[in-house]
Amino acid sequence: MKYLLLILIGTFVIQSCTYQAEEEQATTPSIPVVNFDELEPLLHHDNDTTYIINFWATWCKPCVTELPDFEKVAEFYNDQKVTLILVSLDFPKQVESHVAPFIAEHNVKSEVILLFDTKANVWIDKVSPEWSGSLPATLVYNKNFRKFHEGSYSYEELKSIVELNKL
Repeated sequence: MKYLLLILIGTFVIQSCTYQAEEEQATTPSIPVVNFDELEPLLHHDNDTTYIINFWATWCKPCVTELPDFEKVAEFYNDQKVTLILVSLDFPKQVESHVAPFIAEHNVKSEVILLFDTKANVWIDKVSPEWSGSLPATLVYNKNFRKFHEGSYSYEELKSIVELNKL
């Protein structure tokens, strides 16, 4: 009887752990890791959409502070041709341990891509010659407009730029 009870408890614990692992896996967002050559086409669309490309990292306090404002802008324009892409500059080995949990915890709904390319001194200038490489940094563009900003944006500032320049 004692062994039967232990088997039942063990089975219950294993099933609970399996269910919890499956549940966590289902809620953990998938974040692609790309190099700059793979990211670069996203910086040069020539269509009727306004793109907001935000370079950030989980370890960057100003990035984390401004992120809710970016999500709010994306939500405000969700029925219009405005797309927010969040480009994380965390390390690829931190996707599962830092980035994905951060995205889930903060309920980030926008597309997140992790950029890992060790040739930053080459690709930073391709994003913008104005960029020193510090974070946060944001590129807002469409086929008629292109603006790069190094530093934080508030909700009002970002919304104003999009509003003035969306097609």
